[in-house]
Amino acid sequence: MALSAIEVNNLKQAPAFEGVLPAVLSRWSALSFANREVSPALLTKVFEAARWTASARNDQPWRFLVGTRNSLTFKKISDTLEANKAWAEKAPVLILGVAKIKFSLSDTQNDWAIFDLGAATSYLTLQATALGLTTHQIASYDKAAIRRDLAIPKDYALGAVIALGYQGEPGALGNEQLIARETAPRTRMPLNELVFSAWDTPAKLG
Repeated sequence: MALSAIEVNNLKQAPAFEGVLPAVLSRWSALSFANREVSPALLTKVFEAARWTASARNDQPWRFLVGTRNSLTFKKISDTLEANKAWAEKAPVLILGVAKIKFSLSDTQNDWAIFDLGAATSYLTLQATALGLTTHQIASYDKAAIRRDLAIPKDYALGAVIALGYQGEPGALGNEQLIARETAPRTRMPLNELVFSAWDTPAKLG
């Protein structure tokens, strides 16, 4: 018998760590979304958080195309999702992040545009978590189709699609492999494999 949504959410919580923001510890990427709409007020808060992300030269290269359920934008994004479509189209909101690859003032190459988009997406996902929402970022989609169907200019690089909504019951996924992914414990590499003082030399943080 599949775990309940509440049990899965409890399972996915990172261990408590003093001083770390609660949203960082509780954010995880759900596959199952409840049949519940996200209010415009909450969506505004999510994008307001992303708006205040730091960026190179304060250029703010990120742009987000947002589709709510039954909208044309939602359908255009959903139609490109390939293997992810079966679960992602159940989310009430689909978002595509893109990044302007040239600085606005100088029209020169912005090598940090995708980095800045990623940072803005992190702000978005953490704010969503703090509001009781869940998100799942998707890299596998038909990039040529989404660029064409959403008329994205060539000077914008494509980022991830983000499914956003409320967590649903794992059993609603109706697929044993997806349910197994949804109910698996959340893991991360230890800091000594991620943070170095010299290459492959763990930093002494304590």
